[in-house]
Amino acid sequence: MAMFERRGSIESFDRWRAQSPTGSERRKLSFNPVGEWTPPAEQIAIPIPAFEVSKTKRIAQVAIAVVYCLLAAGIVFGFAAIKPVLIAEGVYKEQCTDQELEDGVWVCYGQEVRLNLMFTVAAVSTNVCALPVGTILDRFGPRVASIVGVVFLFMGALFMAFAADLAQYMDAYIPGYLFLALGGPFVFISSFQLSNTFPRHSGLILALLTGAFDTSSAVFLEYRLIFQSTNGTFNTKKFFLIYLIVPVFILVAQLLIMPSISYKTVGELVQQVEDQESVHTSDDEISDDEQRLWIQNRRHDHRESMVSEVTSLLGSKSADGQAKEDEQKAQRSGVFGALHGKTVLQQIASPWWILITIFTVVQMLRINYSVATVRTQWTEMLGSYEKGVKINEFFDVALPLGGVISVPFIGLVLDHTSTPFVLGLLVSMATTIGVFGVIPEMWSAYVSIVLFVVYRPLYYTAVSDYSAKVFGFETFGKVYGLIICLAGVFNFTQAGLDALTHQVFGNDPTPVNIILLVTALVVGIVLVGYVTRKSMTLQEDFVREQADEARERLMQVNRRHRHENYGTS
Repeated sequence: MAMFERRGSIESFDRWRAQSPTGSERRKLSFNPVGEWTPPAEQIAIPIPAFEVSKTKRIAQVAIAVVYCLLAAGIVFGFAAIKPVLIAEGVYKEQCTDQELEDGVWVCYGQEVRLNLMFTVAAVSTNVCALPVGTILDRFGPRVASIVGVVFLFMGALFMAFAADLAQYMDAYIPGYLFLALGGPFVFISSFQLSNTFPRHSGLILALLTGAFDTSSAVFLEYRLIFQSTNGTFNTKKFFLIYLIVPVFILVAQLLIMPSISYKTVGELVQQVEDQESVHTSDDEISDDEQRLWIQNRRHDHRESMVSEVTSLLGSKSADGQAKEDEQKAQRSGVFGALHGKTVLQQIASPWWILITIFTVVQMLRINYSVATVRTQWTEMLGSYEKGVKINEFFDVALPLGGVISVPFIGLVLDHTSTPFVLGLLVSMATTIGVFGVIPEMWSAYVSIVLFVVYRPLYYTAVSDYSAKVFGFETFGKVYGLIICLAGVFNFTQAGLDALTHQVFGNDPTPVNIILLVTALVVGIVLVGYVTRKSMTLQEDFVREQADEARERLMQVNRRHRHENYGTS
């Protein structure tokens, strides 16, 4: 490739970086959700370009990250699978009344509430944990952040392993599950920067990592199957002592092969080339012409080599074409740029933020409440413990599987449809899930679960996609982080839902589910209506601006044409 062609490639990538509305790897990526609300973190380690690391090592890094995310990233969300094991081992059985013990109930009210609290604390901490993860990752790099996660995972496994032995001294189950929940985001979020190892395949890498996170809930499913096949002899103590291998594996990988600092983004790679191309005024201070020429040639060769490496890393796809494609996606969304350039306070005071936050709070509460109580709910609704077990077992398999299968389809939906359509789809699916979830039939339970396991990853991805498009990347961490944080905190209301179900409605989950269904539907309709109306206004403004620009260009052409013909006959 000739030099001018390489320069053209880099310049077009520079335009791509400046114009692209959706490519997170084209900006300086910050994982700190609180941003300017905290003192600016000093970045100790400077990111490195991927081409300085061998291709084999980068492939190994991605593969290892996928493996340990599969084993640790979101295992606490497999709570529905491990909950029957904990009940079988008599965890929190002391919370049962004498009457409940005499009746031989599968799980009593006090025990159910305490076990659900385990998951609630874990789910809340997973969301709130984004705040410290971002700060540590930005300041110290992925290795340090991952090692912090290793410590949490190790402590969590130890607490869970010896919780039964410590029962007379303390409740170790809740802190143990909490530490497992804290460890997941540290190792998972720290892996995101690996998408820059192969920028051409960044989407695939992120899909693999996300799929690993979703599938990690199957770890407890596999353990439960082993527990049942051994008639309980392979207890939680043995399992979690063996599980200690996972944090040790992650630690060894971090010290031996994983990067200590993040890889450079596409935007940073382009900036690096631009810095190399800048004029060096110090050359004028060199009096020896031969030495100055030699230095300039060396710099020229180095720049040529870097341009070649960057071009090879980014691929041969036209960057102008990529920019055009990204612009089309932004325009198709119907909401892109709605609040770009606004301050954080202006954004969170707007209906755009308030409505999506309320919607997220309600939906996350529904999702986590369903995960925690799936067997209890369907056992009561179907009036059969055996049927409840079948539904629970189906749910345990479908949850991780649905997350993996839905990843490519989620990308297609978000890239090729408008944001109002996506929100409408979310509301429709959530309503359908809720309707089938209150019909006391086996077939209805299966339909509800199938829709649920597809809806869950779509919902999480759609909320972040909405936030990026509406609020912009400059404030994304702060605005989106606050949404998820508030939604996590409101998950503590699960205890109130348990109390309503058991004490007010006589263990019947239907009234609570109907309340959640109606609340979500009302909030969803308001959100979709508002966003649809605003997107139409934005589209009208865009068309008006395009017409004004076209009119201005035409006027310039006419003026130039009159000037060229002035004085001619």
